[in-house]
Amino acid sequence: MTDARTVSVRPLAPSDEPRWRELFRGYRGFYHLEESEEVVSRVWGWLMDPGHECQALVAESVDGIVAIGHYRRFSRPSTGTVGIWLDDLFTAPEARGRGAGRALIHRLTGIAGSEGRSVVRWITADDNHQAQALYDQVATRTYWATYDAAPATV
Repeated sequence: MTDARTVSVRPLAPSDEPRWRELFRGYRGFYHLEESEEVVSRVWGWLMDPGHECQALVAESVDGIVAIGHYRRFSRPSTGTVGIWLDDLFTAPEARGRGAGRALIHRLTGIAGSEGRSVVRWITADDNHQAQALYDQVATRTYWATYDAAPATV
């Protein structure tokens, strides 16, 4: 059984591919994204490319890998600083509430501190109340609303 005392966080490794794929598919399903092995494979390729901006961490316990987190650095012109953006955080349903998400965020704040970054930032769905219960404990909710604009057709 996973709990906060038995969760460790480390960078994603090539040998993690089968479990990562399973968890990433779960993440995409959770957010009702269309199934696409092309997308899953493309993101795996990004994460295995040391020159790509996206990186990943995994949280594991005696049960194996129970959570994934994808992140990247981003420039903040308004403050003249660089932050870390947590793009995707997903914990296996059977391991939720047992410390994996908290451990991933803790590792990212540690990375941010050691690199002199200004913030670790992320978004979540308005109805993702279970995740928000954790996020409200480890971060400050902002007042910013998020908008998406479709690219123009050329």
